[in-house]
Amino acid sequence: MASRAITVGVGIPMIVVGALMAVLWAPLEGDIQPTVEFVGSLIGILGVVFFISGLFYTKEPVLH
Repeated sequence: MASRAITVGVGIPMIVVGALMAVLWAPLEGDIQPTVEFVGSLIGILGVVFFISGLFYTKEPVLH
């Protein structure tokens, strides 16, 4: 049972913001372009991690 709050509320917005930073904002910066690209990519990667963790989150412990 996935957690929709983590997946939709945190993961997807972080992926979108990170992609927009890396693609749209970084080319506008001159000397700090690599830093903006790095931060945007890092936010996007963390968004993917939150997205995946939201898919595997359960409130009840899984006992086999």
